[in-house]
Amino acid sequence: MPPAFRAAPVRVRVPATSANLGPGFDCAGLALALHDHVEVQVVDSGLSVDIAGEGAESLPRTERHLLVSALRKAFDHLGGQPRGLEVRCANRIPHGRGLGSSAATIVAAVVAARGLVLGAAEVLDDAAALRLAAEIEGHPDNVAACLLGGLTLAWTEAGGARAVRLEPSAELAPVVFVPSTTASTKKARGMLPEQVPHADAAANAARAALLPVALVSDPSLLMTATADLLHQQYRAPAQARTATLVAALREDGVPAVVSGAGPSVLALTTASGRDAVAGRSARGWTVLPLDVERSGAAVVPA
Repeated sequence: MPPAFRAAPVRVRVPATSANLGPGFDCAGLALALHDHVEVQVVDSGLSVDIAGEGAESLPRTERHLLVSALRKAFDHLGGQPRGLEVRCANRIPHGRGLGSSAATIVAAVVAARGLVLGAAEVLDDAAALRLAAEIEGHPDNVAACLLGGLTLAWTEAGGARAVRLEPSAELAPVVFVPSTTASTKKARGMLPEQVPHADAAANAARAALLPVALVSDPSLLMTATADLLHQQYRAPAQARTATLVAALREDGVPAVVSGAGPSVLALTTASGRDAVAGRSARGWTVLPLDVERSGAAVVPA
C-alpha cells in the first residue's frame, strides 16, 4: 500500500558542517550556524524546482538535482513516490568548499520526506535517518553533524552508519575562511595514499582521541588535538593556498585545520580570541565568524 502524504508543505533548515577537524578523518564533524532552507510540497503531478542563492545559476532543476534524487530515495525507503513535487531551495552554504553542502542537501531531503509521509517518524527515527543519509552520501561524518547538531563522532558498522553527539564547549567560537575557488571531494580523496607510516597513524590516533576532550571541555588542548598526519599533508599540493593559510594560523597559535576536503579553512578559536582571528588580513578569502549550530536539522514553519 503506498504511503499517505501531507498536503501542506514541509520546510527544513539544515546547517553547514565541517568534517575531520584535523585528525578525525571521516569521523569527527561540527555543525556550523550557516543554513540552507528547503521547502517541499506534494502536488498532483510533475516536478518544479526553484533555487535561490548558492547554485542558482548552475544547479539543474530536474531529477538530476541532488535534493530531488535524495528525496526519491527517501520516498522509496518510506514506501512509494508522490504524484508530483514542488521544491524550493534557499541556499547559503557555499558549494564545493568543504562545508558540507551536499550533506546538507541530503539531510534536508531525508527530513523533508519524513515530514511529508504520514506516520514516517515511527519508522524513520534519527538513527534510521542517519543510516539512510550516510548511504546516499557515501560517508557519515558530515551528515551526522548536519542531522544531530553540535559535535558528532560517526562510524560505519555492519548495520550501517552510527553516531554519537557531544555538546561542544560554550567557549568554542569557530571562524571559517572561504576561498573563491572550489575543490572536488572525489579528487581530494584520490590523493590519499593506501598506506601511511605506522608512527604517523599512532600519532593521529592519539590526537583523534584527544580531540573531543579539547572541543567539549578543554579548548586549551585544541592546538595539540587538531594536529593531523593522515590526510592534510597529502592533499596540500592541490590546495597550496589552503595549506599556507593553515600553516600561518597555526604558527600564530590558532588551531586551524582544512575544513572537510577543503579548500576552506576552519579556525577553532574561543570567544576571547575570535575577533582577532576574524580580523586577519586574508586577501582572496571570505571570513565568516560562525557559531556552533547546536540543534541540527529542524522542521521550521513554512
